[in-house]
Amino acid sequence: MVTICVDAMGGDKEPQVVLDGIAAALQEDEDLGVLVAGPEELVVPFCANHQRARALVCTESIAMDEHPAEAVRTKKDSTIVRGCAAVKQGEANGFFSAGSTGAIFAAATLGVGRIKGIKRPAIASALPGASGRKTVLLDLGANADVRPESIVQFAQMGRAYSRVVLGAEEPRVALLSNGSEDTKGSELALSYHKALAEASDGWFAGNAEGTDLLAGTYDVIVTDGFTGNVALKSLEGTAKYILRAVKHMTEESKRAAAGALLLKPALKELAHDLSGDEMGGAILLGLKAPVLIGHGDTSVDAVKNGTLATAAAVRGELVERISQAIAAA
Repeated sequence: MVTICVDAMGGDKEPQVVLDGIAAALQEDEDLGVLVAGPEELVVPFCANHQRARALVCTESIAMDEHPAEAVRTKKDSTIVRGCAAVKQGEANGFFSAGSTGAIFAAATLGVGRIKGIKRPAIASALPGASGRKTVLLDLGANADVRPESIVQFAQMGRAYSRVVLGAEEPRVALLSNGSEDTKGSELALSYHKALAEASDGWFAGNAEGTDLLAGTYDVIVTDGFTGNVALKSLEGTAKYILRAVKHMTEESKRAAAGALLLKPALKELAHDLSGDEMGGAILLGLKAPVLIGHGDTSVDAVKNGTLATAAAVRGELVERISQAIAAA
């Protein structure tokens, strides 16, 4: 049985949303166990009423607005710190939280530990694609400044994730740049391109543009954490604007309202794809165990899917695949 530690206090919504998501995950996966981290009055009754759920009683939690490193250092009994420690100690095989990204990154890097040879863990997420193929984008904010050798490791980790989670057989990697030509990009981007080309045995496809992010053209797109985070937030902002604009138009026009009613199922599906709920959130690659970070504005489905995705990464031996790729490089 695979056991995943889930942070009951993660996210902007009430803890009951997380508990309902855990319950849904347990119902869907009969070979799943969950270690539920949270205050005694919350997690003990829940675990008493759910088979394959165990309580990890914690007296503290880390808020979204706290300084990540300081909070991890001072709040040793927080759900995030204790959850990562439980993974390191072998009580759980992976960790899922919709809490502070910075705190999860800090606690997991220190508590779970890095795979041997990994210089910097990276945050990755699978974006929906117009072609029907999902694209793994990384780094999404863990490392603002990145050396070329780390970009190569991001590519190797992204390829492993694409194989294990998305089922790609021979994942193709592209570098996010401001043009598809090999000569395009800043001096730093050109150094990334050179390093990827030299490391590749055929998997590096060259540069990708911003328009490729949701096209499904490539299996993996790599960049530094600063650029990746800006790109992701731009996509999220654009999606929210479009949905708000459609809603505003339906309020202003009866004809638009009638059309929107017909389009409602398609719009809901689009919103679901862009929300990331299907994948449960972003994953930290390069650690000794799978760690997934959910959206703060999470949902029952997102918690369920995040828990199941963490278990799938364990069963698919994602960490072992990444270790092998780094050792062979």
